[in-house]
Amino acid sequence: MKTIIDGLYKAFESRVRLGIMSALAVNETLEFTALKEYLDVTDGNLASHMKALEKEKFIGVKKTFVDRKPNTKYYMTKEGRKAFEEHLNTLEGIIRAQK
Repeated sequence: MKTIIDGLYKAFESRVRLGIMSALAVNETLEFTALKEYLDVTDGNLASHMKALEKEKFIGVKKTFVDRKPNTKYYMTKEGRKAFEEHLNTLEGIIRAQK
């Protein structure tokens, strides 16, 4: 039996992960430092949330060097975009059902 919350993803329950996905939904890529500043989180906190989303294959990572300094950029995968859109659509459905 399908319930109203079947389209919600546990991976997006955290406000930090929801923020990461929201930021990546409107940007092709974002650097680690930009995400850290935008979300106002520590390096370790952001890194652990990024690893969790990467494990789910919702985000991807591009690592390069710029002037001999490591540069890490993140992007939303096709699977991540599909899951995030389904999550948002389910939330909107729940809100509409409550009116």
